[in-house]
Amino acid sequence: MYNDENNLYNYTYRKDGSELSHQRETVRPGGQPGPQGPEFEVKPVKKNRLGLKIAALALSCALLGGAAGGGAVWAASHYGGGNESEINVSNRPVTQVALRNVDGKTAMSDAEVYAANVNSVVSIRTSATAGYNFYRQPVETASAGSGFVLSKDGYILTNYHVVKGAETVTVTMYNGDEFPAQYIGGEEDYDIAVIKVEAENLQPVTLGDSATLNVGDHVLAIGNPLGELTFSMSGGMVSCVDRAINVDGTPFNMIQTDTSINPGNSGGPLFNQYGEVVGIVSAKYSQSSNGTTVEGLGFAIPMNDVFSMVKDIMTNGYVSNRAYLGITPQTMTENWAAQYHYDITAGVFITYVEPDSAADKAGLKMGDVITKVDGTDIKSVEDLNLAKKKYSAGDSATLEVYRPDGTVTVEITWGAAPKEDQAAQQQETQQYPGNRNDNSGNGGSYGSPFEDLFRYFYG
Repeated sequence: MYNDENNLYNYTYRKDGSELSHQRETVRPGGQPGPQGPEFEVKPVKKNRLGLKIAALALSCALLGGAAGGGAVWAASHYGGGNESEINVSNRPVTQVALRNVDGKTAMSDAEVYAANVNSVVSIRTSATAGYNFYRQPVETASAGSGFVLSKDGYILTNYHVVKGAETVTVTMYNGDEFPAQYIGGEEDYDIAVIKVEAENLQPVTLGDSATLNVGDHVLAIGNPLGELTFSMSGGMVSCVDRAINVDGTPFNMIQTDTSINPGNSGGPLFNQYGEVVGIVSAKYSQSSNGTTVEGLGFAIPMNDVFSMVKDIMTNGYVSNRAYLGITPQTMTENWAAQYHYDITAGVFITYVEPDSAADKAGLKMGDVITKVDGTDIKSVEDLNLAKKKYSAGDSATLEVYRPDGTVTVEITWGAAPKEDQAAQQQETQQYPGNRNDNSGNGGSYGSPFEDLFRYFYG
């Protein structure tokens, strides 16, 4: 018997779906049973098993889908969605950099080297008049470089090419203080210059021993790259020590490094891992001789090579102890050998000997060809100039010299050019330029050596 909630309909049916009797009950429109009024026939409902199965399947899918959706919402709310998203943030305290004293014994971190020395590094700006425009107004040029403090009273070391030809030089300290600088002296062949500012209690660097560097040692540079990125530090390693390179015709003995070096770094310090200055950043190769672009080739002047000169400039205003031979040199060539019937085609041909010079006192004479200095082969004027850089005035050396009648060994004591004859110091770095006739040292005009040379060979 089935009864609806209002008892309006009731019927029975068998398992096979047939009716129990053919009696019909009637209801009145008002809902009361009775024999009168319209009759509504209620037929038995037949089971639809396939439909039930489909409905059950649909219900199951709906339940599973709802469960999956609810799980996704729960996961999103717990693992990156909703208002409960979380981001892991470290609460590590800021590392404090210790301000250490440079003692030459304690290895320092890069940050400690920077903290210990940044107040000793300076930015250098220079200006000069390059000429005049159409309206006869001066046209000024400006350049930038780096340097470092040598003494508390304001002596600063930089590259010669940074301040060469400058009319004004301005130094900026790390704290922003600016000072006009005075040029004290320099040595172009070594690319060093000393300038000075009127200041007190500056923080000087500590100079180290560049001879202790090994290939692979860690080094750091602090400077003013591009003239704008002031007091930047870069790091790398020593790629080679005692690297001989030629810069615009001048030979240099350099520390090679892959430390990032750019225009504006010139004159800045190169530090070792103990915070000592072991080199002066001087040059960068960005292109090889055949036009190939290169990277990671930076060079610095070894501190040991120029230390005595720097002290000399600070004391005397010029390099008084630079090794000086007193000759006019010429690179030996096959043409010269054929012309003078020499059996040698490489070396330094002496075209003139300055009276009372170190060369004259050692017995060198016009027509000699220097082939070795203390066992080092000399094949050109550049080789001789590079060899001389290892000596100071008063040092001794042994020269191997070729003469038409045989090879001889000559002992010399290097001399020094007098202060009033600075041009003579530069003279030995150049070969004889046949068209010059100025009186720029070595005892007279350049015409005289060739007259003497002609008489030497042809009487």
